[in-house]
Amino acid sequence: MPDSVGDIARKLARDAERVCRTYLPGGHREGHYWLAGDVQGSKGRSLYVRLKGDDRGKGAAGKWTDAATGEHGDLLDLIALNLGHDHLSATLDEARRYLALPRVADHGDRDTVRAPAGSRKAAQRLFAASRPIAGTSAESYLGARQLHHLRTERWLRYHPRCWYRPSEDDLPGTASAFPALIAAVTDDAGRITGIHRTWLDPARRDKADIATPRRAMGDLLGHGVRFGIAGPVMAIGEGLETMLSWRMMLPTMPTIATLSAAHLTALEWPNCVQRLYVVRDDDAAGDAAWTHLDDRAHARGIDLISIVSPTGNDLNDGLTALGRDRLLTELAPRLRSEDAERYQIRS
Repeated sequence: MPDSVGDIARKLARDAERVCRTYLPGGHREGHYWLAGDVQGSKGRSLYVRLKGDDRGKGAAGKWTDAATGEHGDLLDLIALNLGHDHLSATLDEARRYLALPRVADHGDRDTVRAPAGSRKAAQRLFAASRPIAGTSAESYLGARQLHHLRTERWLRYHPRCWYRPSEDDLPGTASAFPALIAAVTDDAGRITGIHRTWLDPARRDKADIATPRRAMGDLLGHGVRFGIAGPVMAIGEGLETMLSWRMMLPTMPTIATLSAAHLTALEWPNCVQRLYVVRDDDAAGDAAWTHLDDRAHARGIDLISIVSPTGNDLNDGLTALGRDRLLTELAPRLRSEDAERYQIRS
């Protein structure tokens, strides 16, 4: 009979120090505890794991707490956060691999799923397990796309080993984790409802060479990745890099990336908005989204302005081809005169 989830957790706890050395390599042992800076295993002392203790109860081996975030749990929880898993089955597969146990189709009886795949909770946990992009391959990737000075953006983060589920289109032996740029999808009140992941190849400063290097999860409909505080004049668009490109030119204009043309049409507009610049892709989906948005804007009395990149398929193509200043010069005539004056832009 296969091991239950509780059995697997106890087996990990009996080998707690080796587990910590594997998943928290930047930490160190002090007495009966392993100390680290966070669930990614960086250097520090805020996270501590009990190495010795009973099999069960408050003082059990393998129990851990991060004093900086308030997170706590057992070693299965730690592995899930460390690898960015959004489903218990993935964590159990990893634990079985680590313990050299056979994989099974039914993963047992442990409260089923801690955070259902694709749920808001899973998205929130992944964002909490990520860290700022400063000095990471996420920042390097963005820089290669001419997207700079983004270290302080609240909803952009980096995960060093974000779990990836290979599909049938991936090559055999495709890894199950890559570094990733993490972007939080939020509602108008600032609550995280979803996550967008871009898996990365640090050696090339590019997306990972996998079948689907971009995936989103969570509750996306009506929401988006937000930059800046909503105001009467805003910009909205599809792709994350598209809207970051707009932000390179107009860094003080609040923007929202909806991640797809379908979600662009369903975005819940802030009540304060009076004018929207719609940065759309030059394709059939972008045209269809514009038609729908135009109808909605007319019904609400909102001034809607279409923005299409002068070159390439999207605005980031235009930014990388033309550079910030020339692209802004090309697009300036599309701005309302009062906005050009506000942002000190000359056409």
